[in-house]
Amino acid sequence: MNPRNRMEIIQNQYHTKETLYFAITRMLERASYYGFRTLVVLYMVGETLKMERSEAISIYGWFTASLVFSQILGAVLGDLLIGNRKLVILGAILQAIGTFCLCIPSTTGLYLGLFLIVLGSGFFTPNLISNYGKLYLNKSKLLDAGFTIFHLATNLGSFFGVLLIAHLSDKYGFNIGFILAGLLMLISLIPILLSKEKHFEKTENKKGGLNKRILIIVMVFILVGLFWGFNDLSYPRISDLQLQFKELSSSIFPEYFWQVSNTIFFLPISIIAIILWNKFYSNQFFKIMLGFIFGAVAMGILLLIPVVPSEQNLIVFIISLLFFAIAEVHISPVMYSILTKYSNPKYLTILISFTFLPTALISFAFGMFNDKIYDNPILGLKIGIIGMAIIGIGLSGFIWWNKKLPTTRALQNGGLSDN
Repeated sequence: MNPRNRMEIIQNQYHTKETLYFAITRMLERASYYGFRTLVVLYMVGETLKMERSEAISIYGWFTASLVFSQILGAVLGDLLIGNRKLVILGAILQAIGTFCLCIPSTTGLYLGLFLIVLGSGFFTPNLISNYGKLYLNKSKLLDAGFTIFHLATNLGSFFGVLLIAHLSDKYGFNIGFILAGLLMLISLIPILLSKEKHFEKTENKKGGLNKRILIIVMVFILVGLFWGFNDLSYPRISDLQLQFKELSSSIFPEYFWQVSNTIFFLPISIIAIILWNKFYSNQFFKIMLGFIFGAVAMGILLLIPVVPSEQNLIVFIISLLFFAIAEVHISPVMYSILTKYSNPKYLTILISFTFLPTALISFAFGMFNDKIYDNPILGLKIGIIGMAIIGIGLSGFIWWNKKLPTTRALQNGGLSDN
């Protein structure tokens, strides 16, 4: 693509049935995983195990933290030793067995089940994402649309998994919920087994030299980490408003609406993005820039709501959630798209397994000010708005500067045009 052009029509590049297979697998796996997550703390403090709430939350915290390390292990094994597809299959089986183990009414069943779920998820997730990305190595202009499809499937799975498994568990007991989660995990294997294993030796030449690609990957890691870090700063205010609007709008929206409101808005925005990005290709950093700008706008809208809102402010809050959804669509899928496009396919899974690190480090750094932010949630919003706006404006200037460079000079100096 000529760096002077911002957008072009995509021609002769198409999604394959493997895209659908992988998306269905991801949707079913996320339904299983998030459905299980809604139950596990309630199960631990329930009549069977009768744990203290603090102990249950501590165990749950160790469980989620362990997922980080299991994904690195799964990525290394998938890229260097066993193979990505085999690890996806093994991971799904281990996760299913783990959820079935939770039906054993003892702490032994609990710990064994959680261990197998951690191990299985670590094997499954990074290897599935990288293999999905590799479907687009020879049609990189569809990467953004492809990963938005994948991200949509992820959100659909978590949305329906939480609703279905939580409802059935509430009605018939925890064991029914765990069994259903395990069955969904096993069913998620069917599309993968139907898909053909592909080999990726012949791919498009990577754009630019090694230094340029490393620079792009590092920039994306930092930008995405900053986006979610600033997003975390707005969480105390959003959470407080959700609780207040939940009480004010009880006659308008059912209670579960506030648990899934972000997903509800994300779905139509994702579909629109898929349609547009399926037909038109534009600079990926331009999309990230839009993500920061929409994020700043979403936080700015929240400032219009008084500390103690009324029912009349509900529409303003909903508009803010809509802008947050638009911002997320321009960040999360595009991150995986850029990593796939500019990394070495042989080590893509390992790279994906480290995507959590910049976000975790930045969130940890921002978390040092949590006491002040929780005491003054408006301060968190203001910092988020300023940070998002500065980065958005900085990215727009960077893209403009890069576009002005002559093509040869841009390549020589590591310009970030999609050439």
